[in-house]
Amino acid sequence: MPSQCQVGCTSCRDGHTFARPSGILAETSLAGLRRFGVMPEQACQISQMGCLCYTSCMDTPRLLDGRLKLRHLILVDALTEQGSVVGAAAALHVTQPVVTRGLHDLEAILGVTLYDRGPRGITPTVFGAAFTDHARAVIAQLRHAARHMVEIAEADRGTVVIGMHLAGSNLLLPRAIAAVKAEHPLLTVVVREATPETLLVDLEAGRVDLILGRLTTSAGGNTVRESLYEESVKVLVGAGHPLSGQDEVALADLEAYPWILPGTETVLRRELEEFFVRNGMALPENRVECTSFLTVRQLLAETDVVAVLPGLISRGDPRLVTLPVSLEPIGHSVGITLPAGRPLGPSTQKLLATLRSVAAELGQT
Repeated sequence: MPSQCQVGCTSCRDGHTFARPSGILAETSLAGLRRFGVMPEQACQISQMGCLCYTSCMDTPRLLDGRLKLRHLILVDALTEQGSVVGAAAALHVTQPVVTRGLHDLEAILGVTLYDRGPRGITPTVFGAAFTDHARAVIAQLRHAARHMVEIAEADRGTVVIGMHLAGSNLLLPRAIAAVKAEHPLLTVVVREATPETLLVDLEAGRVDLILGRLTTSAGGNTVRESLYEESVKVLVGAGHPLSGQDEVALADLEAYPWILPGTETVLRRELEEFFVRNGMALPENRVECTSFLTVRQLLAETDVVAVLPGLISRGDPRLVTLPVSLEPIGHSVGITLPAGRPLGPSTQKLLATLRSVAAELGQT
């Protein structure tokens, strides 16, 4: 018996039930459906209404029949991350024809178009974005399984990979690593520094086990966040700076000096721009944009630059001085971001427990 589709078409000449991905409306052309990744042979003609609807003419892909390989999942992860066949080929150390052939094979297995091809690269369709999420979840589980086997075989060995951005890098992470290595000297800790956006992708794909840094509101539903402590943002200069040691410093006094600002992709940069506007101060023209703590610290120690950094950065460093300039209400929570629904290995659990312990000590000092 003919079924009714979601947009009111009363029957299909093949009698199929209609079930379309969210966001796909009735289309009057095959080209319209292809924008959503639906291949022409998977569109069923609705003769009465003259429209094309995505229907269950598309059989459920059989992904366990041996055709889908692990290399297909790795390929999708690389294609989505790189945004081009050329970039994916370089990242995977294979030729472009190998990538193209692998993508065609995968699209044939799934029965959908995963990417829109354009002159500047490729863009995931709704199917491509969804399958990338599943592929990364599988890859992450396999990486976790491999490390878990090692940890079971050798109880005090193992590897934990932690992603990090600026907040927490000066005291919390070094102290936590020192503490966990004192108890487990054969445990390997790998620290990867990148932007929050890049680290979230790596966390989803299992390339990092947890992220330490500023907690933002854009982490996404595939993660679990835990705040460790609240941290204010301070104006810092080097110990030899002309303003160092002064009891009172106005914001206007800083306009004559070069600044170090975080990159435009960071939340702190946007907050600082809003702070300058509220206080009637233009964004410093003489500036360096940098998120590398080592570079910032060296510039502060050797030049007259002014920098805005998390408050704990200057603690215990005699070369850095905090100026009495209020940046309220700028501040943030420092914490950890973990993958939702993925069990943590023993090595990750050890470092996580140590991070919590050290953070509690920092919060009391």
